[in-house]
This record gives sequence, C-alpha cells and structure tokens, in this order.
Amino acid sequence: MVDPVLRIHGLCKSFGNLIATDDLHLDIAQGEIHAIIGPNGAGKTTLIAQLSGALRPDKGQVSFAGRDITHLSAPDRSALGLARSFQITSIFPDFTALDNVALAVQAHAGHSFRFWRPAHEDPALRQPAQQILERIGLGARADEPAANLSHGEQRQLEIAMALATGPSLLLLDEPMAGMGRDESVQMVALLQSLKGRLTIVLIEHDMDAVFALADRITVLVYGRAIATGRPEEIRANKAVRAAYLGTEAADA
Repeated sequence: MVDPVLRIHGLCKSFGNLIATDDLHLDIAQGEIHAIIGPNGAGKTTLIAQLSGALRPDKGQVSFAGRDITHLSAPDRSALGLARSFQITSIFPDFTALDNVALAVQAHAGHSFRFWRPAHEDPALRQPAQQILERIGLGARADEPAANLSHGEQRQLEIAMALATGPSLLLLDEPMAGMGRDESVQMVALLQSLKGRLTIVLIEHDMDAVFALADRITVLVYGRAIATGRPEEIRANKAVRAAYLGTEAADA
C-alpha cells in the first residue's frame, strides 16, 4: 500500500490485567471502507476510542495523513478531518434534525461568537445543513424534532452531524446497532454512497453489511489482529472462521 491515510503502529492499551489492544499494526488506504470485526471483548470500540482521541494508548503511534496524531486531543483530530459516530446515538432530541446538523456546522466552523444567535436563524448554517440532510435522505425530515425520528433515521442524523464537520475520515462504531432489516438496508445504501469519497473505518456486527461494504476487513481477537484482507480472503480464512465468523458476537 502506498502512503496510507491512517497508520497504526505498535498500538497497545491495557486496563489493569486486561489487554484491550495488543501491539496492533494496521494501515488504512485512502478512500477505502475498512471494517474491524471480532468477537465480544476483542477491543474494537477501544481501538476506535484511541483513533478518535477519546482514549490515549499506552504505547504505539497513530498517524493521519502523514502526521503523528498520537497525542492530539479529539477536537484537534476533528479539525484535521477525523469524525466519529458512537455505538449509542448521540443527538439533541429536542432540536429539529436541521438544528442538529446546523449546530455541528457551527461547531466545526468555530464561530463561537454566533452562539448567542440560534443556529436555526442563520442561513450560513441552515443552507449547508439542509444540503447534508438532502444528501443522506433526510431532507424531508429537516423540521422534525430528532426525538420523533425513527431509530434508523436518528442513526442517519448522527452521520449527517459527522459529515457536517467536513471529515476526510469517518470512524463509525456500530452504525446499524438496533436497526431492523429495512433500516439496515437504508444505512448500507447511505454508506455505499460515501464510498471512495471518504475513508471509513467501520465497526459492525452485521456481517451481511460488513461483506457488502468493506474493501478490506481486519479481524481482532483479544486486541490482536489475526487477519487482514479482502472480504473473500477473510471468508476463506480458517482461523477467522474458528474465532468469529461461525459464532454470534457483539461488540467489545
């Protein structure tokens, strides 16, 4: 791989005697969807937390676009183009869908001097927010309070808020968690529409979605990568099948 956009080198993280990330080495290519899968306790969410800056590694290095970001804060990483969605939906339920995205636009722009002015009154915030909602299929729901959206729509809204920060790399933690089949199909379609335009690191337990979306897959077991490859290579890997694909699993 030439010049990976995200490089993870020798990453280690422990919680007491529990090793969550065990000397992890991984390169993520520009524009790919790279899925991270593994059984319960594999350390997937811990890894995303270290990549986003929410959690500091004990050892190792994380580089983004050729820059060492290991010790940067989450806001500093966001300013460089990293955005994260969470396992549990994180939105403002009493605000409209449009206001949620407008606030994300405002926060990314750093216009703290505008906080006295409601975001829904500012066309410089409303217009890009509306465009993002149209892009993800929620344009008609712009004026609906977020609390009234379906679970799947709320997950879409969270991705819209991440997109409002203008990222080049998205870290997605279980975007299809709790979704029914139809909602999952819609989310897969949304992520496919972003493919090639953004680099996406995807944690997901829905294997149908993973194999439909991923360019490459890394399998974690007890914090260590036991395999990385294209979906067909992962399907055929006996160690992976023994460790994960033949079992039911939830996220770490």
